[in-house]
Amino acid sequence: MPEVHLVGGTCAEALRLAPVAAAMRAQGRLTPVLLAGGADPAAVARTFAAFGRPADVALPATDSRAAAVRRLDQLWAVRTPSAVLVRGDNLAAGLAAYWRRIPIMHLDAGRRSGSLRSDDRAEADRRLLTQVATVHLAATPQAAMNLLDERVVAGDVLLTGGTAVDATAALAARGTTPVSRTNPLVLVGVGAAADDAVGTAMRRLTAERPEVDVAAAAPLPYPDRTRVLSAAYLVLTDDPDLAEEALAAGTPVLVPGDGGGHAEALHAGGARTVEPVAEAILAAIRSLLESRLRRDVMVTAGSPYGDGLAAGRIAQATAALLGHGQFPEPMPARPLITTP
Repeated sequence: MPEVHLVGGTCAEALRLAPVAAAMRAQGRLTPVLLAGGADPAAVARTFAAFGRPADVALPATDSRAAAVRRLDQLWAVRTPSAVLVRGDNLAAGLAAYWRRIPIMHLDAGRRSGSLRSDDRAEADRRLLTQVATVHLAATPQAAMNLLDERVVAGDVLLTGGTAVDATAALAARGTTPVSRTNPLVLVGVGAAADDAVGTAMRRLTAERPEVDVAAAAPLPYPDRTRVLSAAYLVLTDDPDLAEEALAAGTPVLVPGDGGGHAEALHAGGARTVEPVAEAILAAIRSLLESRLRRDVMVTAGSPYGDGLAAGRIAQATAALLGHGQFPEPMPARPLITTP
């Protein structure tokens, strides 16, 4: 069967690639090969292993794009896959595959923050990867529209949904013990721009409400992070990946800042923006703590990023690209439910 390489450069990428590999094995048309790379290949490999399948190839650790391209090129010179699956902004894998003339399936294509700041490398990498991808696998209707607006050929775009929902369900099915909590937990993961305001807000929150626990998301490995997300009362983050995973776990999200990169979650109601100042952040958290109903209604619509069937669609689309079967029907678009 054709060999397809799924390239994980971060743990977040590995979380989303692992369900696709499982779907490929279940469909029996392709041989998935899991590659663990990036700055911490061991952590990426552990994320793959959490789904019951270790990485097939571990690349040397590197945080240099040039080195990553070179090592992938060396691998693919002697073990050339029929296709490569990359997620998000993994431009190194995309470029290495493109130069080897290997078809590129771009998972989570079309996501845009609307920012082209010089320090927003991920956004630039996503846009550049669009230029070399063969098939663009969009997680949401908005992402698909972004691609069409950028003049990507409509026949090369497939609305599949995102696989964070698939991953959350797969980990639950493996019998991962849920986290049992008595106190409400606020899970925090923010960038430097909001760090001072969030830190001040969290100190004031724990001082006035000692029954509330606050934890940082950053040190948590998968699948522990998924388990804690499911147990959290709410998540405070400006990280689109963490927000997507929180909504997949049924936990609402507060986004300090302008909400760039969170458009779908904001429209669906599972996420809300808050001014990135301590008083505004504290007031928003108080509001949700004081009303469980107000908190729960935020996630009534579920995750806007997928329906739990994305991995199967992506596996089927990859097989169809290689001449095995038909392309799947796109994920049905559903009306957005907004909350007051």
